[in-house]
Amino acid sequence: MSLLIGFSMKKFNQGILLSSLGSFWWGVIGVIYFRSLAFVGPEELVIHRCLWTTIFLLITSFFLFKFEKIKNVFKSKKKFLILLVSSILILTNWSVWIYAVTTNQIINASFGYFIMPIMSVFFGYLFFKESLNLKIILSIILVIISIFYMLYEFKSIPWIGLTVAISWSLYNVCRKLILVDTDIGLLVESFFIFPFALLALLYLFTLGTNNFSTDNISLMFLLILAGPITVIPLFLYVKGVELSGLGPTGMIFYITPTFQFLLGYFYYDEIFSFEKFISFIIIWIAVLIYLNNLYEKN
Repeated sequence: MSLLIGFSMKKFNQGILLSSLGSFWWGVIGVIYFRSLAFVGPEELVIHRCLWTTIFLLITSFFLFKFEKIKNVFKSKKKFLILLVSSILILTNWSVWIYAVTTNQIINASFGYFIMPIMSVFFGYLFFKESLNLKIILSIILVIISIFYMLYEFKSIPWIGLTVAISWSLYNVCRKLILVDTDIGLLVESFFIFPFALLALLYLFTLGTNNFSTDNISLMFLLILAGPITVIPLFLYVKGVELSGLGPTGMIFYITPTFQFLLGYFYYDEIFSFEKFISFIIIWIAVLIYLNNLYEKN
């Protein structure tokens, strides 16, 4: 019995470690990588992220013998159509996030990832009739208050944070509707995006505005890294979820927006007004209530 408990605890701890590494990667390594390539421009960075993510996933699928699973996805009309929709959502998420990172708006993007888990719970209620308790309802209300406060103070919609949060939350809704391995689903989504990304890159070549060129081999290599930079943290986090469960890894996910916020404010010296600080305090209170609810569940 003690051996079984010890084994399960070992699996749980491994999951916590892996999901922590994945969250740290998203919050630190991903930010520094894309920010360091900001001079390339958000459009070309998105193109390379799409292209090399597809190619990297094709390689991993080959070595993990997953091509039969890929064929099964294309045989299912439901899976095919849902992954088509989710491909648009993930492209939107990637595009807006890279735009934020490369234009000194990392803090605005972190706002989206702070509210995303709470928004996902709300969408779970809307689409799957999942139950909401008092703490979750309070968290959702605080998120809404924070958004309206920003609207009132800045006379504009916090579109970066909202787009990041809504696109990723709806993406999770789509993926919950079908039973597909995370990496297989992402590969199929990438297949849908790949032709457009390739055409866009060729268009940049015709304009002569491309940075991806044999004239700069080191930059070519750095842009190719967009594939593994995208896929590796996904593998780490998903494996962590498998070993430790959604609740604990849901808490750990907050490593991502926390480090994004800290990098934006302390390292990249982004402007953080008092008004924005107030809105973030409201969000952080909502997050603490949400995390407390997760802790009680587990």
